[in-house]
Amino acid sequence: MPYLVLDLEMTGPEPDYNEIIQIGAEIYDDEWKFRGEFLSNVYPENEDAFSDHSEQIHGISIDDLEEAPMAYEVLEEFEKWLRKSLFLREQDSLKSIVICGQSIINDINFLSYAYKKEKMPWPFSFRMLELSSISHYAFMILENNGKKAPRSHSLANVAAYFGFEREGDTHNALEDARLTAKCFIALNDLAKKVVLR
Repeated sequence: MPYLVLDLEMTGPEPDYNEIIQIGAEIYDDEWKFRGEFLSNVYPENEDAFSDHSEQIHGISIDDLEEAPMAYEVLEEFEKWLRKSLFLREQDSLKSIVICGQSIINDINFLSYAYKKEKMPWPFSFRMLELSSISHYAFMILENNGKKAPRSHSLANVAAYFGFEREGDTHNALEDARLTAKCFIALNDLAKKVVLR
């Protein structure tokens, strides 16, 4: 059961109007051993949906995307990268992969919409791990055992609890995927240490 830690940057919040402009991901095996990373910009077909607000968040301008590949090219490369990283053949299914991330349902919605728009079959199951939900329960267990834990479960706060932080001010998809993966690994290690009375 490999873990795909995924982060997307988009032109805005609506999957049926806005588009993915960057995909960042790390892939891990079932023991959370690193197997590879992926980063690609994506050219947005609907340039009108490109918002100043989203640009302030991710720092990617429309000019930065001028030479970027189209969505169908990136999705094909993404699947090839996954198969290569996991030593899978072209005909092997990707359905065993667990998609992981912070507010991951939003990224899954955008990714599945992109697949649908490009008339490509969805290759994954809908298994997922959501960082803020897992950290909510992990931190509640810690608090109930007399440990301090953050009240907010944003990526920045969860990361800071474990001593991690972003390198820059913008939300580069690969950097956020890396940071999210570090948090999942730290929570996995924490789960091994927790002893209930």
